[in-house]
Amino acid sequence: MKRLGLALLAVALCVIAARPVMAQGTLRYGVSAGVLMPMGDYNTADKMGFVGGAGATYWLAGQPIGIRGDLSYSQTSHDASTGLNGHTKILGGMASVVYALNPANAPARIMLNAGVGFYNVKFDDATLGSTSQSKIGFGGGAAVAFKMGTGSTRLVLGTRYTSVASDGTSRWNFLPITVGLSFGK
Repeated sequence: MKRLGLALLAVALCVIAARPVMAQGTLRYGVSAGVLMPMGDYNTADKMGFVGGAGATYWLAGQPIGIRGDLSYSQTSHDASTGLNGHTKILGGMASVVYALNPANAPARIMLNAGVGFYNVKFDDATLGSTSQSKIGFGGGAAVAFKMGTGSTRLVLGTRYTSVASDGTSRWNFLPITVGLSFGK
């Protein structure tokens, strides 16, 4: 019990010490939409679909490192040549670490990201019925944010290869390619 108390005290002191640094960081948020390209086994049953989402990045003060949270929804249609008739819908969220290759005031900012998320995959078919499973996923990608005018709005082009576990031996692998707007400091 004493060790637990010391551990909680250490965590509390770290949070208190980090608050001034966190208060100096910046927050950017935005929305995006685009296409979702199924890959691997997912590509054998489904065609390209759409994806939409929202997210926010907290940039650490004076650092090219940020913490990002994303929510997304996507849908693909089954390829009729496979004998399937329906859709695959994926709803999920991912927490990522973001690293910017150039400064925030650059006209175009290149960013790399990698993270872990939690996704619900719903497979609907007119003949086979519907199944749903919620699993852990991993992803990594890149984005370029272009300044728009003199304000803080940026046009963001991005992609992130994502792989979500399934109940079987295969995985739900996909590559979204999105265009979005980001706001904030």
